[in-house]
Amino acid sequence: MLHLYDFLIYCFITAYTPGANNLLSMSNAIRLGFRRSVCFNLGILAGFTVVMSACTAFSATLYSYLPKVKIVMQILGAAYMLYLAWKVWKSSSELNAGGGKEASFISGMVLQFANPKIYIYAITAMSLYILPVCHSVSALAGFTVILSLIGASGSFVWALFGSAFCKFFSKHTKTVNMIMALLLVYCAISLFL
Repeated sequence: MLHLYDFLIYCFITAYTPGANNLLSMSNAIRLGFRRSVCFNLGILAGFTVVMSACTAFSATLYSYLPKVKIVMQILGAAYMLYLAWKVWKSSSELNAGGGKEASFISGMVLQFANPKIYIYAITAMSLYILPVCHSVSALAGFTVILSLIGASGSFVWALFGSAFCKFFSKHTKTVNMIMALLLVYCAISLFL
């Protein structure tokens, strides 16, 4: 049975916490405005979808050929969630809006191939939440699209709110980080329940 609530908590926290995509999207929106940063964010979505598809294929292959890998993936996934919770709890509110030229669609897309956060996001979500209950190609393709849209939506939101989002985080950093960290700890524990 898919634990939809836990799955969505994990996806949204991973998608909306600071990372390369979100910080660069916000920086571009602060410097250029939302409309001029859309191309970069569409590149993020395209690259995210390609990486997500590759990670889905990898996870499904690994899961079907090595059924005993489930407990290993659960332990590694829980450890990653606890590590992410620690990083979120300890993270600061300092966000640097760098100057420079406008980021392109291609730069947003290429960034995804060097972004470890989305690889871990994809493999963790697939191996811990989706593959234990869904095996058909159509279901995996559907979840790949859902994971891509949720994952890339964070960069659009960070770009949309730009400096307002930055101000909110700097005013309420400790509270927001603590809530997100505790939700990740909950997700890690619920993997074994």
